[in-house]
Amino acid sequence: MASLTPARARRDTITKLLEDGGSVSVSALTAQFGVTETSIRHDLTVLQEVGRLRRVRGGAVSARRLAPPPGAMARARENSVEKARIGRLAATLVHTGDVVLFDSGSTVLQVVTSIPPPRRITVVTHALQVMEEVGAWDYPHLICLGGLYLREHQLWVGPLTLLNLRDLTGDIAFLGCDGLTVEGGMTTADMLVAEVGAALAARARRVVVVADASKLGRAGFTPFVTLDAINVLVTDERADPGIVARIREMGIEVLLA
Repeated sequence: MASLTPARARRDTITKLLEDGGSVSVSALTAQFGVTETSIRHDLTVLQEVGRLRRVRGGAVSARRLAPPPGAMARARENSVEKARIGRLAATLVHTGDVVLFDSGSTVLQVVTSIPPPRRITVVTHALQVMEEVGAWDYPHLICLGGLYLREHQLWVGPLTLLNLRDLTGDIAFLGCDGLTVEGGMTTADMLVAEVGAALAARARRVVVVADASKLGRAGFTPFVTLDAINVLVTDERADPGIVARIREMGIEVLLA
């Protein structure tokens, strides 16, 4: 039996490392195998193409661990028609040359997918699905915020994420939420997710919230941004007129998709 080529042997070893530890870094693999970073990055690209891993900034993680959980898939299907309309309308707020900060969530993802070519913008995000979408663009300019990976939400959070964001400034930030009330502002289901959402809002000159009508009037678990920090709310035409009127009275622009 013919022996494995050095590249094939490396890739088999990388696969085993991912099975055991869940993640690998380019720098560690370069030191371990004594090859260039270019060779390692090519190995990771090949392994990603056959579904063994997913590339992330500085390395890769197990594809099995990044598979979307059933809950996330179900949430993405909720109010999908309205979310698509919201995404298309919100995408018109993005201009050439903008630095755009993207939060996580299915409605935020609709904004990303609705931005038309040539998409000459800089994207900053901690959300896996946004990274995958932008990474497939012809000429992506993408800054990924690393940190602790939360599989349930498919994003990175924690001190490292906040540190990576600290010195960045965006022209516009698109935020999602689990609920939004006039009194309590925006809420989400996880405190670590809330921390990053608040930091994204603080680092942008203009904050745009994208939320379908079912989120308005609903108070979730953890508040993270008050309405006085919001410039624009993009929702759908089913939104409660009374809530919309109160939000507009606060000086917030409300766009109905």
